[in-house]
Amino acid sequence: MTSASSARTFDVRHVQLARAAFAALAAVMITFSPDHSAQVGMSVFSGFAIATGLVLLLSVWLVHPAGRRWPAASLGGVTLVAGMAGGLMPLRTVTGFFSVVIAWALVSGALELIAGWRAMRGPRARRDIAPGVADVRPVVDPGPRSDARDGVVVGAVGVLLGIALALVPAGYALTYRVEEAGMTGTLTGIIIAVGIFGVYAAIVAVYLGIAGFSPRKEAEVVTEAPASAPADQKDPA
Repeated sequence: MTSASSARTFDVRHVQLARAAFAALAAVMITFSPDHSAQVGMSVFSGFAIATGLVLLLSVWLVHPAGRRWPAASLGGVTLVAGMAGGLMPLRTVTGFFSVVIAWALVSGALELIAGWRAMRGPRARRDIAPGVADVRPVVDPGPRSDARDGVVVGAVGVLLGIALALVPAGYALTYRVEEAGMTGTLTGIIIAVGIFGVYAAIVAVYLGIAGFSPRKEAEVVTEAPASAPADQKDPA
């Protein structure tokens, strides 16, 4: 028997759209800022992470039903802690930016990736078969597979962010000169790192924005009826 889950005032699409909005704001601030220093990069990351973490933690009670709250709770907690760490002045340095953002990207990305992967697989019906007895327990759909797939993609992008930042030398510096403009500048590792975070934020904003506006099916609860027991065979006379 199949029944649709009860409608909620807030659902996963609202969480996705809120995350997309904060990611888009972070991407715009980095893109149009002429200063890509560690202070600016950490300030943008801190605001983005705190806002995103609060949205995820609120979704634990407003969106996710009991039994499916651990991904949002863990992801929201990690993101909120990273954002609060980014607000500390001693960490608004080149080393602090690399350390905080890389650690957050790898941990949060892995959490979201694993949670999405587990949701895509879903729980399987357990069958405890005894002689003459077939017990098929309820099979609960963990949610729309599209939402789980979105979690896998965003989690993978987060892990890639951490790997990309880890590959950027923090002390890198390249002095260049634009002859036509008579301008000399220096490309540093922190400028590259802040730019990479901006690209990540833009990708997440576009992907989650599309996901939030995409149609989806309601989660369903599927219960399989137990198999009928074979009729007792009469002993031959």
